[in-house]
Amino acid sequence: MINDAANVGLTLIKYLPNVQTKYIKRTRGLFSKTVGMAYKILRAHGDVYHVNYLLQDCYIALKLRKRPLLAHAHGSDLRYTIKRGLLGRIVKYNLKNADRIIVSTPDILQVAREFSDDAIYIPNPVDTSLFYPMERSRPSEKVKVLIGSNANWQVKGTDIAIRALSRIKDRISVSLIAQGKDLQRTKELARSLDLHLELLQPIAHHEMNSYYWDSDVVLDHFVYGSISMVALEAIACGRPVITNASSRYIEYSKFPLHDIEGQDKILYAFDQNMKQLWEKEYSYLKQEHDPANVAWRVRSIYDELINKRLK
Repeated sequence: MINDAANVGLTLIKYLPNVQTKYIKRTRGLFSKTVGMAYKILRAHGDVYHVNYLLQDCYIALKLRKRPLLAHAHGSDLRYTIKRGLLGRIVKYNLKNADRIIVSTPDILQVAREFSDDAIYIPNPVDTSLFYPMERSRPSEKVKVLIGSNANWQVKGTDIAIRALSRIKDRISVSLIAQGKDLQRTKELARSLDLHLELLQPIAHHEMNSYYWDSDVVLDHFVYGSISMVALEAIACGRPVITNASSRYIEYSKFPLHDIEGQDKILYAFDQNMKQLWEKEYSYLKQEHDPANVAWRVRSIYDELINKRLK
């Protein structure tokens, strides 16, 4: 397992049946993600090479002839990076040369299929040993809202969420994890709208459950139309989630909210019965994102790649 994205790789490792896994990870440091990664991949030996995210890690593994190689796209690599110069060419090379491609969200499936007819969507697994329902220990008079995604106006629509929440500020208290390229702009916007923001410190992935459990409602993104890991893990923790799941994708037909793209639709979602909303979201989660079921689907692709190589 090479690299990771949103801890999907680590979750798969945890639930994969009868698979011995070596996990090759890196940091964002220049050496670690170039020469250091190349050295680790060179020394690796496996029956299958599963690479998360279609950037330099996947390119290096292909150039080092690590086969069969399963390329696992996670969103921004096929939404944005593929359109950008050198990095875009790397992504396209990986799409053309990987032995198999899976995507973690349905909005990028068509992009992958432009390069590989057998690319498929496999839902992200949610680690239910870390993220599970729990009641709030300290109920409050106001509805406690957590903006779970990082502050990024273009990608996450954080500004849309802030403007919507400012219209019901007397009913709610709002927390935001203090990270993202538009954090300062977000704070300034909230201040101009007289919306108080409680800033939370970024914490490790395995600790995020505490933030979800301490909220009543979680908001995620309102731009692209796929459900992120933030939304899925918050639902697993027992919290109703308001996010933009596009009705264009049949994969989301059983998700109870669709096309929540603007302020009015966010406020419309707030007027729903939150207990019933969560129950429907949780039913969808158990059916589509159960970690054992997802891991079995990935394992079947491993077997397919191994058998094809042995023929």
